[in-house]
Amino acid sequence: MSKSSEEVLLVIKHVRYKKTEGTLYMMGERMAWMLESKNVFSVSHLYADIKVQKISPDSKDKVQLQVVMHDGGASTFQFANPKGRTAQQEDRESVKELLQQLLPQFRRKVSSELEVKNKLLQEDPELFQLYKDLVVSQVITAEEFWASKAHKFGSSNKNDVKQNIGVSPAFLSEFWTRFFQSHYFHRDRVAITNKDIFSECAKHDEEEIKQEISQKVTNPLVDLTEIKDAAVDEDYRGITEDNRVSTNIMNQSLIRRFNHHSTMVLRTCQSELPAKSSENGMANEVEIAKGSILKESVTENGRIPKRTIGVSEKEPVLKKTHYQSVVELEDLGRERAVPAVSLRLDRMERYLHGPTPASASRYTSTEDAMAALHNITEQISSWRDSLTAVSVSAHHSLGVLGELSPGGALMHGTTQQQLQHMVSKEMQKELKHNYSALCELLRHFWSCFPTTTKFLEDKVVKMRTTLERFQSAKLFPLKEQLSHHHLSVDLIGHMEEMLSGAFNKFDQWQARRMSRKT
Repeated sequence: MSKSSEEVLLVIKHVRYKKTEGTLYMMGERMAWMLESKNVFSVSHLYADIKVQKISPDSKDKVQLQVVMHDGGASTFQFANPKGRTAQQEDRESVKELLQQLLPQFRRKVSSELEVKNKLLQEDPELFQLYKDLVVSQVITAEEFWASKAHKFGSSNKNDVKQNIGVSPAFLSEFWTRFFQSHYFHRDRVAITNKDIFSECAKHDEEEIKQEISQKVTNPLVDLTEIKDAAVDEDYRGITEDNRVSTNIMNQSLIRRFNHHSTMVLRTCQSELPAKSSENGMANEVEIAKGSILKESVTENGRIPKRTIGVSEKEPVLKKTHYQSVVELEDLGRERAVPAVSLRLDRMERYLHGPTPASASRYTSTEDAMAALHNITEQISSWRDSLTAVSVSAHHSLGVLGELSPGGALMHGTTQQQLQHMVSKEMQKELKHNYSALCELLRHFWSCFPTTTKFLEDKVVKMRTTLERFQSAKLFPLKEQLSHHHLSVDLIGHMEEMLSGAFNKFDQWQARRMSRKT
């Protein structure tokens, strides 16, 4: 019977399969046929396994529908509604139309996976060769092979997904809803009513703006109100001031809001400066003490002492220093000479000679070197060759020739260097393919340890059988083929060592497992 969670889309009664009448069920992922006297589906086909559907011509007496599978099989259903041929054709058309809607959906899933697999095999020759060595030779199944390459499916699918650039409509709708209900929208309106819930906020902002406007700028370098064009001389035409006023109230309000925001930011930055300058607390206390002393001296006897310097007298000096730091540039100033310390040497000879040796040694003078050169020149000029008088015996000569010959003591690397010429290109390629396939199988085997779950235990037993199958199907024929070439080097010795190591690990694991059970 069908599962309780499986959705039934269509039920057609009086449908014959192999001359036996039953009921045809069209479900979410498969179509099935059940005999009238049973509660189990006798025929069940997944939509993904169906290749095509066929219907009988109208000229034929029987109203039939045939589904052809991807593996070549087929199932034929005959519609035998007792109401007549018209009802039979209606039942068949309903099944046909439903199949036309469902088959492309499942076929698209299967075809997309096959396209990705085919693309991977075409782009990666090593993966394609590994597929032939393991799957085509029936060492492992295709599902096991592609299960280990799941990360490549993920990367290929990620590349196909295109990201939609922009902001989602849901986010925009929520943003504008909150904006129109917020203080930032209502405060820009011209008329401020007392009934508005944001009117108090707008009035508070207006008071802060007026307060900032009433304050004078102490630094004339940043006072924009004092910047204006003026005539230099009578010869120049007078420049009239621009007294134009913008009639757009919304623009003025927006500019006022920007200025207010900038003022609040500057005020916050200025309030953070005293907190950061806590290290200079002692200096501030000294300045406060000086100010208090100055006040006391001013108020003493109602007159100002003579040699007392007030803050107002220091202000021009500070202003001049500030202007100078703004106007003058270090790059355009004169280069200042860096004071350097002169080197004074008490004993010059100590810096002109090397260190004094700890022990007395014999030095060769220039006269000794010239005498030695003259002696060698005389010996070379008086030398006569005597090639006939060879002092090496024949026994030693033959020994040296033997050591320098291929296979000798001094020629051990010659055989390995010429190994690529001794083995054919086809044999080298086959060795590489078998080595790559064995490494892939061993990777699956060793990834099972430690066997912490039942799934890993079953997998390691299965991988042991797979390794034995690979050894008998691939390694033994290759070893026999290499024996016909009569090579002195064992080319598959390393692969046999890797297999023996895996077999020993499995035997130890199985022995430990049996000991735990007993």
